[in-house]
Amino acid sequence: MKTFTNTLTFDIQPRTRLICGPGSSAEVVSYVKSLVSIGTRPARVLVVSDAGIVQAGHFGRVADRLREAGLEVGSFHDFGENPTSGMVDRAVQAAAEFQPDVLIGLGGGSSLDCCKGMNFVYSGGGRIHDYHGVGKATADMLPMIAIPTTSGTGSETQSFALISDDETHIKMACGDPKAACKIAVLDPELTLTQPPRITALTGIDALSHAIETYVTRRRNAMSTMYSRQAFGLLARSFEKVIADGSDVNARCDMQLGASLAGMAIETSMLGAAHATANPLTARHDIVHGQAVGLMLPAVIRFNGTEHADWYADLMREIEPEISEKDAPDRLAEQVEDWMRAAGLATSLDELSVPSSDIGMFVDDALEQWTGTFNPIALDEDSVRMLYREVA
Repeated sequence: MKTFTNTLTFDIQPRTRLICGPGSSAEVVSYVKSLVSIGTRPARVLVVSDAGIVQAGHFGRVADRLREAGLEVGSFHDFGENPTSGMVDRAVQAAAEFQPDVLIGLGGGSSLDCCKGMNFVYSGGGRIHDYHGVGKATADMLPMIAIPTTSGTGSETQSFALISDDETHIKMACGDPKAACKIAVLDPELTLTQPPRITALTGIDALSHAIETYVTRRRNAMSTMYSRQAFGLLARSFEKVIADGSDVNARCDMQLGASLAGMAIETSMLGAAHATANPLTARHDIVHGQAVGLMLPAVIRFNGTEHADWYADLMREIEPEISEKDAPDRLAEQVEDWMRAAGLATSLDELSVPSSDIGMFVDDALEQWTGTFNPIALDEDSVRMLYREVA
């Protein structure tokens, strides 16, 4: 009898209820009530959203709906892009004072990550540093609803929070199945208020997730399905939302694509583009979408020397007749075209980042966890080559 061998092994358990559609966030009260049963007292809901979300009116509308249903509403807004350990500390203090039953992360990836980071520490004690890594949650966590207002990180469908250390600026990936959101609500109408630059930066981030997750060491039958579907949705919609931010159908495809890419990250992780982008953010405060979009074409060409067939499969979502030989360069050129169409830089020089810093970037990149999942092992020479290619 022939032995069955399956090299595409995986262990996946979807943990998040995914709700998608224009206006879906209006049902937030029913989502909260599906998660808690308090009895005689009103449920207490803590909403984590940044100042821009408050200014756009999204926080007010969600809070008003909750209060009109008789729920107690608390809020935390004291954080910014790339939430830090200090911001999480302040969020935990706010949670301790309010004592919530349910958390809502409302906003972009920073809002969702800050909310998850707070949940780790509020539920389990200690500091966020104690949860750096995978599977370190020490207690059950509060149920969380994610309502993204961007189409970028896919944090709503991941069990990870990305938090920067206040002193070292190193990004700490804190992941645990308990941290997964119970419900993710994709309402494209909430993305209509995004400034064009935010639409561009978050869209490039989502595209980078779809592309990187397709070619990692941990790729598997489930992750490649998510990645490929995400890439198709995002690639066909990105330039549409850049050209016309009011296109709700394209906005919906971008949100769903970002979430599917987040599901791919959950099971396959990322690669060299994120490993080399993070030092640019830490050392020069380059926004993540800009940094990862800058590095991605060089990484595609590098990985394409051994995995052109994988990139060909991905590119056939938008160019069915592309050859395996041409696919890596064509995909790299397409990413560069998207970056230019979005008004983003395609070289370190455009960002006024001196090439003399490349040595520091190389050292930092080789310490990044995401780099360990790249399909071609990274070393000092290969990482230096990637930075020099974009200098």
